[in-house]
Amino acid sequence: MEPRAAATLHTELPWKRCLPLALLLVQLSFPRVEASCRILRCNSDFVAATLDLGSSSTGSAALSREAVNAGYCSALRSYATCTRRMARACRGDLAYHSAVQGIEDLLIQHRCPRAGPTAQPRPLPQGTLSGDSCLYEKGFIAREGHDLDYLHCSVFGDPHVRTFSHDFQTCGVKGAWPLIDNEYLYIQATSSPTGPGSNGTVLSKITIIFKSWRHCIDQQLYQAELDNVPAAFADGSVWSGERRGQHVLTVRTQSAGVHAEIRAAHIGTLLVVRQSGRSLSLAMRSPRAVVEAFAPEQDLQLCVWGCPASQRIDRLRPPSPSSPAVAVAAQAHCAALLPVRDVYYQACVFDLLTTGDLNASAAAVAAQQDAHTMIPDPESVHLLPIASAQPCHLRPDLLLLLGILGTLTRAC
Repeated sequence: MEPRAAATLHTELPWKRCLPLALLLVQLSFPRVEASCRILRCNSDFVAATLDLGSSSTGSAALSREAVNAGYCSALRSYATCTRRMARACRGDLAYHSAVQGIEDLLIQHRCPRAGPTAQPRPLPQGTLSGDSCLYEKGFIAREGHDLDYLHCSVFGDPHVRTFSHDFQTCGVKGAWPLIDNEYLYIQATSSPTGPGSNGTVLSKITIIFKSWRHCIDQQLYQAELDNVPAAFADGSVWSGERRGQHVLTVRTQSAGVHAEIRAAHIGTLLVVRQSGRSLSLAMRSPRAVVEAFAPEQDLQLCVWGCPASQRIDRLRPPSPSSPAVAVAAQAHCAALLPVRDVYYQACVFDLLTTGDLNASAAAVAAQQDAHTMIPDPESVHLLPIASAQPCHLRPDLLLLLGILGTLTRAC
């Protein structure tokens, strides 16, 4: 490279590397992105793809001006593709539309062809073992020498969601919503009104699809509805796949018609489906690597990010009872069943005041019992309520972005 060209490259490159910084700073000025809108993931992928463009390393020369621009255009095309995948979930989000417009301007500014190669996406986490093992837990411990890192999610009541990250939300969602959508598993929950004219909703149907995986299992479907929680898959079978004399996928019950326990040995996952009162519930324990094995387009999962912000209900403000005595009675009933004033106790009170049905308390009790069974650390079971009047804390995703911004600022 000629000296003059190299000098020009190094004077222009910092300006190009500051463009992601400008985009992220603009987006941070907008209100919080809804949980289902994963525009921040598109941002971080773009930053990762452009961070090292034009840098030199020992024994190798800096990239040419043409190579830098080609790499930058490739990253922009990937950024555009990512935002298109998020279009449905991010509809109406200002940060998302700002990013789309910014990408369009940069494509024009740098004369980037619309068609062409794109940056390589980040690889998915390796959720299962290599080779032909269909017994995830045994193989992992033998290979790594330590226990798995399990995560827990539950959905119950009106409905309440405890996410894998221990966030607790009460949602006003109606219709069918995905709880899990990754490379191995798809779980959908359907919410229906508790009665005519009621604003309350309950889980009325749960659909679980185990996706085909190597030679371990063929695709298998499980479906439960109110008053019909079967101890079998949709095809009538109670197990699927066999490895070393052990069934890979099994269903069993402790109480016919209202309880089902599904174990998936190939992904080390346990699922419990129950009917409590007039609603269904789901509890899940799964290894972190399995939970995190999803692509950018799988951007709506209530167990991962919670329900969309527009569908959340303040769990500290249950419906106003017809008289103070009703509230006192609901609190006393739930306190007798759930002595710790945690989120399960609050969910119990919320459901009683919403439905007026004492049997509605059973959902919160069962959910707490499942949490005790599925969460290794007993201290982590009892999530304490967070008052809405408490000061706002910086979100983990913003902390991550601020760290990236700090790195880019030094590079600029």
